[in-house]
Amino acid sequence: MKEAIRYLHNAREILKKAPREGRFYTDVKPVREACSTAYLSILEAINEYLLNRGLSRKELPKSVEAYQKALHKYIGVHNGNLFKEFNMLYDELHIAGYYRGWLHEVAVIKEILDTARQFIGKISK
Repeated sequence: MKEAIRYLHNAREILKKAPREGRFYTDVKPVREACSTAYLSILEAINEYLLNRGLSRKELPKSVEAYQKALHKYIGVHNGNLFKEFNMLYDELHIAGYYRGWLHEVAVIKEILDTARQFIGKISK
C-alpha cells in the first residue's frame, strides 16, 4: 500500500500550502486537487488489493461502478463496512471535494483524509 499512502501524503502536502482564513480554506483549487489526490489514494489501495488477489492490471476496474462491483465481489462478502466506506469516500472526496468543490472547512477535510487513511489500513490487511 506504499503508493496509496504516498498519494494520501501528497494530498496533505497540497493542503498545507492552501491559503486559509480561520477554519476555512479560501482557495478552492488546491482543496479540489487534494481531494482528487486523496480519492486516487483509495483507488490505488483497491488496485493493489485486487492485484494481490490475482487480477491482472488489465482486469482492474475502470469506473466507480466497476470498483463497487469489485469491492462487493472480493471484499463485500467479508466486510460490508468497507463497501459502505468506499461509497462515502467517493461521495465526499470525489463528488463534494473534487467535482463540486463544496468542501471548505479545514476540520471536515482533515476528518475525511483520516477516514481515507483508515480505509487504506483496513484494505491492506
